[in-house]
Amino acid sequence: MFKWRENFSCNIKEVDKQHKYLFQLGENLHNIIKTKDGLDHYDEIMAIFKELEEYTIYHFDYEERLMEKYNVSDIEAHKEEHNLFVERIKEIQSQDVDLRQDKVVMDTLMFIADWIEKHILKSDHKYKDFLNEKGVY
Repeated sequence: MFKWRENFSCNIKEVDKQHKYLFQLGENLHNIIKTKDGLDHYDEIMAIFKELEEYTIYHFDYEERLMEKYNVSDIEAHKEEHNLFVERIKEIQSQDVDLRQDKVVMDTLMFIADWIEKHILKSDHKYKDFLNEKGVY
């Protein structure tokens, strides 16, 4: 479900590496839901949610510092998108995940897939050419 394709690339090695890791976290969630083994995966799910929260905070901070360093325009709107993502992940973690594991994980997967399409492919790609022109690869 979360397979990296070249059209996701921002042509910035570190950003792409971090995005690939976020894809891997999404794939880890997807693997849990598709096992259909009838086992309780609460601890695994919550560990992935926590890692997703922590890693996105790290990744967003990296992106924002890069954007600030090179004076990328519209950075405030980009930061707001980042904040909304983190808040949504925190909100997901506050739900009753234990009793609704499949639903919460599926909702999260859809949220992440939508995020990839709207944020990585659109918002992040807005600044890629600008940063590449500044020599950032």
